[in-house]
Amino acid sequence: MLAKRIIPCLDVDHGRVKKGVNFVNLQYVGDPVEIAAAYQQQGADELVFLDITATNEKRKAMAETIRKVASQVFMPLTVGGGIHSVDDMQNLLKAGADKTAINSAAVSNPEVITAGAEKFGVQCVVLAIDAKWNSARRQYDVYVNGGRQQTNLNAIEWAKKGVALGAGELLVTSMDKDGTKSGYDIQLYKQLTAAVNVPVIASGGCGQLGDFVEVFDQADVDGALAASVFHFGELTISEVKADLRKDGVIVR
Repeated sequence: MLAKRIIPCLDVDHGRVKKGVNFVNLQYVGDPVEIAAAYQQQGADELVFLDITATNEKRKAMAETIRKVASQVFMPLTVGGGIHSVDDMQNLLKAGADKTAINSAAVSNPEVITAGAEKFGVQCVVLAIDAKWNSARRQYDVYVNGGRQQTNLNAIEWAKKGVALGAGELLVTSMDKDGTKSGYDIQLYKQLTAAVNVPVIASGGCGQLGDFVEVFDQADVDGALAASVFHFGELTISEVKADLRKDGVIVR
């Protein structure tokens, strides 16, 4: 069995790490380079860097900031935001990213998934999905443009299509749970891990140690991403790993 991954996330807005609730009311957290260095020291398994306003503002992710972050970390770095083409992926990989996460561009142009996988390998292409439960339709809807725009896509079906097109990993955020600290959306991740055969990273809702144990035990995800609890010092990565080991979860 592969070791489960603990992954902090930097939601970056114009070079500043921010965090909100349900994708809104963003508050300033700190400098991404300093925060990345701290997570390297804490023993994070990976780091996700998301330029959360790049797509909505129709600009590229901030390559210089990514270079500075990459210089501070020796763990895998996934970068997303403002990616529209294979050239965009290449620029981020050159800036120090190990993997690129695509969301909105993949919805509008699914072929970019395949093109990226063919050029860089499936391990470099992460399909990021922002999902929100639609009680009327009894499904998880896919949202794009930083959670601002609803689509008609069913998140589970889109995940399966994305993997078929060449995505080597899924980074799936529950918009309902984002920033609430009420626990991961277990039902969402159960459906996802049953539907695809690539690694799934759960994002959104972590508030306490038990939430990590629950999502690994019940949903069988490969990685658990968190932001607020790490940014504000409520939990450390070493605490999380120690608790998981105590529960019998294999971690690095």
